[in-house]
Amino acid sequence: MTSSYCADCRRPVLWTITAAGRRFAVDPDPDPGGNTAVYRDGTGTRRSRRPSDELPLMSYERLHIPHIATCPGRPAPLPQPRPAVLPQGVADFGAYQRKTKGRS
Repeated sequence: MTSSYCADCRRPVLWTITAAGRRFAVDPDPDPGGNTAVYRDGTGTRRSRRPSDELPLMSYERLHIPHIATCPGRPAPLPQPRPAVLPQGVADFGAYQRKTKGRS
């Protein structure tokens, strides 16, 4: 199995193509706890998709874990600070949300 390596952690990854035509890295070893179905199409290209109730895992697919979920070298996203004063014309919807706790 040919794979490449993650630029952040240098672990092996398996590159797939999604239905939208984007490249998507998964861990190379199948894992029953994964949420990405990987298979090879007729040309040998590895494809990936998210199994659903409408289209469950097929017999020729194997579950893999997306590498982004296991990459130890990926920097954590920085929290975005909320501005102290909102720009003019921007409403703070948090102040208008209905309190639903305790209601059924």
